[in-house]
Amino acid sequence: MMAPETVVTVDPNKPTPQQTPPQQQGGPLDWIKINIDYFKSPPGILKVVELILGIFCMALGSPWASSWYVFVAVTSFITTLMWSFVYLLSIREALKLPINWVLSELISTTFETFFFLIAFIVMFTAVYGSYANNVAAAVFGLFNTIAYAGSSYLLFKEHRASLAVSS
Repeated sequence: MMAPETVVTVDPNKPTPQQTPPQQQGGPLDWIKINIDYFKSPPGILKVVELILGIFCMALGSPWASSWYVFVAVTSFITTLMWSFVYLLSIREALKLPINWVLSELISTTFETFFFLIAFIVMFTAVYGSYANNVAAAVFGLFNTIAYAGSSYLLFKEHRASLAVSS
């Protein structure tokens, strides 16, 4: 009596189950890439300065003296915080939307510059209650106006350069 034979054929091109690489599962947050280097550049440094000055503006701004000043300080802070997250999380690169990001930020920052210009002048003229807080808030508003103007200038240069390249 003869023993049954077993024939095994090995295909060298097909990986064995132990060699099969694990499948990469795309998580919902795989698109996020932290970009801290942006905050080492002049526009990023200005954003950090705007946020810090914005905290002082909100803290010193008295809604009884000028609700316009407080409105401008809070909305500018929130907008700048949102733009900071756009750069920190590389959302511009992740979203494939037909948005001119530089122009959008330029418009936003230019409005914030003009609104802060008006707000700090209004705060200088508002001398109700604690005069020292109003003057301090107005001074920080002036500094924030200068920071937003610097950001607007850098964004304008970047937008202009992108127009020159595209034409």
